[in-house]
Amino acid sequence: MSVEVGQEAPDFTLTSQSGEKVSLSDYRGDKNVVLMFFPFSFTGNCTGELCTIRDRYTDFVNDDTVVLSVSCDSHHTLRVFAEQEGLTHPMLSDFWPHGAVSRAYGAFIEEKGFATRATFIIDKQGVVRWSVINGPGEVRSADDYAQALADVAYTVRYVIIPERLRTVHERFGPQGINGLVRDESGRAISQAL
Repeated sequence: MSVEVGQEAPDFTLTSQSGEKVSLSDYRGDKNVVLMFFPFSFTGNCTGELCTIRDRYTDFVNDDTVVLSVSCDSHHTLRVFAEQEGLTHPMLSDFWPHGAVSRAYGAFIEEKGFATRATFIIDKQGVVRWSVINGPGEVRSADDYAQALADVAYTVRYVIIPERLRTVHERFGPQGINGLVRDESGRAISQAL
């Protein structure tokens, strides 16, 4: 079963191509995450998709967003693949326990033993805001990711934040928005927003 839009994304810790441990929760409160599952390194479609991300790096990796690519390859394989293709974003090994993270996201093909092409955009609060799951031979569109990221930014800027401001206004009055008002814990409201 796939993780649905609106659900909290399952946390994980995997080993990157450089041998470092990377957790999804490392980015919580700081960055949106484009989580890309792919079948195998060194294959045509996978190489093409990941090189598109490399070539459009600033569209996907910036102050607000990071890309994490996940396959069931070993981190050693991912290191050689990343070096050969000039891929610098974290590429994570779901090698052992084999496919555990891919399974948690509904992206693992049991009868074949590898992840399919699945992408999840996870906001800074750790909630899945967009997803697509394609078959192993079906290439995904980087333009779709870029649009989904723009939609996430719009939702936070124009829907979620104004709702929080309305709640503060109802609770504390106009000075809650313009003044330095503290909540019950002594924290400035402006920091809580």
